[in-house]
Amino acid sequence: MNTVYDFSVEKMSGETTTLENYSNQVMLIVNTASKCGFTNQFEGLQKLYETYQDQGFVILGFPSDQFMNQEFEDQDEILNFCQTNYGVSFPMHTKTNVKGKEQHPLFHYLTEEKKGMLGGEIKWNFTKFLVNREGKVVERYSPQTKPEKIEADIKKYL
Repeated sequence: MNTVYDFSVEKMSGETTTLENYSNQVMLIVNTASKCGFTNQFEGLQKLYETYQDQGFVILGFPSDQFMNQEFEDQDEILNFCQTNYGVSFPMHTKTNVKGKEQHPLFHYLTEEKKGMLGGEIKWNFTKFLVNREGKVVERYSPQTKPEKIEADIKKYL
């Protein structure tokens, strides 16, 4: 696999799509959780999405329940929570394993490309990966990194 465009993912609707649909866009790929101390980052993420989507920027949310069961069981409940509480309109996907034996191939690729300061494996919710218009991972951000701290990097790649 050479770029993120090589991967297929499942939308909340259950439809499988390829990340090639986002070719020539800057992507921020985030593993999310609805019941996490960082959940309020949805607000900042949505603001970034609204600000830059017309310039070729997209955020892809991937709910994960792998960190202390901080995600709802039901996909509809996840989507409803995100939309009702944070106005999320960027694409959200089905619950995804972002680490371990059942790790989704996309997240295996992301963590191999940008191991981060703490090693390859994702350690917590709201780890973020910035992907340039060529589909290459260019930055990795810790869960503590607030979305507004990423804005300068997003602008650099737009």
